[in-house]
Amino acid sequence: MELLIHSIQLDWPVLTPILICSILVVAVAINRYSFYKQNKRDVVQFIPKLQKELAKENLSGAQSLSIQLGGVIGEVTEEAVRIFTEQRAGFSRSFDIASALATRKLENHLTVLGTIGGVCPFLGLFGTVVRILYTFQDLATQGNQSAAVAMGIGSALIATAFGLGVAIVAVIFYNYFQSVVKHYEDDFNLIKLLFLSFVDSNDEVTTKTSTNIAL
Repeated sequence: MELLIHSIQLDWPVLTPILICSILVVAVAINRYSFYKQNKRDVVQFIPKLQKELAKENLSGAQSLSIQLGGVIGEVTEEAVRIFTEQRAGFSRSFDIASALATRKLENHLTVLGTIGGVCPFLGLFGTVVRILYTFQDLATQGNQSAAVAMGIGSALIATAFGLGVAIVAVIFYNYFQSVVKHYEDDFNLIKLLFLSFVDSNDEVTTKTSTNIAL
């Protein structure tokens, strides 16, 4: 405890940015966890219901299901129904735009975690190097004092440990949230494939009808 207090008193200019980074990590983690939890939906039960409505060409029913579902998945599905109604020929490109915009919303603030995970170890290392330099300076002016040297080096290592701890937590949260975003992207692709299956089936019916008329 004495070593920690000593480090805070001497190295607070370096420890303060790391402390700010730790607060940012906690804030972003709470924000993203809350956002993902609010938008979590059971796609496994939703997809069969949506498929039935599309099979019946009941687009208003499909839109109602999307609104009832809510969340990011519901918004993307509602936009997919609108695109399917207005421009089936260019459905794939238009849906990709809608899903990309939704993905950006899901990835919001994640770059903060990635940046902190990369920068914090260097902040801690910088603090360690500076404190060791001051320790050698004190050693040169005050003579050989092993206790003072040990205290200085121990204080220097606290900055590195603090920086590494914050970085590890940031990277863990970053990787976890990226996996959550990937799961949402898989759901978007599943919805896209569902709509494309009906686009292709309608195209086949139209082609067969045109061929019969020509014959």
